[in-house]
Amino acid sequence: MSKKQVRIGMVGYKFMGKAHSHAFRDIPFFFDTDVVPVLQAIAGRDEQGVKQAAEKMGWASYETDWRRLIERDDIDVIDIVTPNNTHAEIAIAAAKAGKHIICEKPLALTLEQSLQMLEAVKEAGVVHMICHNYRFAPAVQFAKKLIEQGRLGKIYHIRATFLQDWLMDPNFPLIWRLKKEVSGSGTHGDLGAHIIDLARFLVGEFSEVVGMMETFIKERPLGDMDIHLKGRIESGQWGEVDVDDASAFLARFENGALGVFEVTRFSRGNRAGNRFEINGEKGSIRWDMENMNNLQVYLEDDERGLQGFRTINCTEVEHPYAAAYWPAGHIIGYEHTFINLLVEMMNGIANGYSPAPNFEDGVRNQVVLEAVERSVQTGTWIKISELLKQPQLQV
Repeated sequence: MSKKQVRIGMVGYKFMGKAHSHAFRDIPFFFDTDVVPVLQAIAGRDEQGVKQAAEKMGWASYETDWRRLIERDDIDVIDIVTPNNTHAEIAIAAAKAGKHIICEKPLALTLEQSLQMLEAVKEAGVVHMICHNYRFAPAVQFAKKLIEQGRLGKIYHIRATFLQDWLMDPNFPLIWRLKKEVSGSGTHGDLGAHIIDLARFLVGEFSEVVGMMETFIKERPLGDMDIHLKGRIESGQWGEVDVDDASAFLARFENGALGVFEVTRFSRGNRAGNRFEINGEKGSIRWDMENMNNLQVYLEDDERGLQGFRTINCTEVEHPYAAAYWPAGHIIGYEHTFINLLVEMMNGIANGYSPAPNFEDGVRNQVVLEAVERSVQTGTWIKISELLKQPQLQV
């Protein structure tokens, strides 16, 4: 109780609101941080819905206007878990009010918006992060450690996918994620942002991309969905789907590595197939989010006859973040990736810096997303440097 409290104000309260709320509540249970988060207030437009969410998830109070939340003197951090088209306005207002900010991905609708958000947090001098939680699976962090140690040598390839199948029913409703004015893009921005971030984290910066996209179902009935991705049709009206159902692109990296990326919600049998394989001159690594505690590692230095991919269960005290949880072999889950990320947020607030991934990472992610879209429009390779000419953005 003697530790400094960091009072959280969260805008939004559904799927990601639940994940973030759980993580904030569990930080003091698992980690000994210099500051501790307090669930001070949550905001949402539907008073009944936000009131119920506040009671269930442990928030002390609620607001029906995010502007009022930002105005409050008893709020230190604004956590943005709203649809993509609201990120920029909320984040810029929060920065001007001197609030630290954690924002869900993708950072904004456009590269231009993301640059405005970055400028706002830099000018205000507040701590900022973007929620790319998959970086914080212990197995992914251990993969990063192996790469940095040179165990794989020079990196030649990365293949990354994020495959889902929950949109294959043509009668699934036209939710906000399928409207360009709200989401910015479809599967490309929603799932592609994740594997782009993992590629940047593990391999390095993108140099150029070429891509293709497809919308398989052009119209859908109006409606909504729950956090379990179950649709609910709300009327007999239909609307146009103006974003992609699937996106695929090739990439070259600044260090010479090649990348192959695919995201889709039309891959039957895949619920959350977030996977990557990285090949280097001395070895390879594989990871699958549906089996997130395990990292598969191949090392060429192993003697002949014993070579092959070994499976490492990344729950030992030697693995990043794992020591905070359970004995070896007692696996952790999806929710713990958010805890690990928000621990870094608390450390950043305590020590006055913005941990990665922050808004600079969000901008660099946004430029790759936008470069792929421009490539689809032009049918040509697009160089990242053509879109991002900001020399101060050296992450």
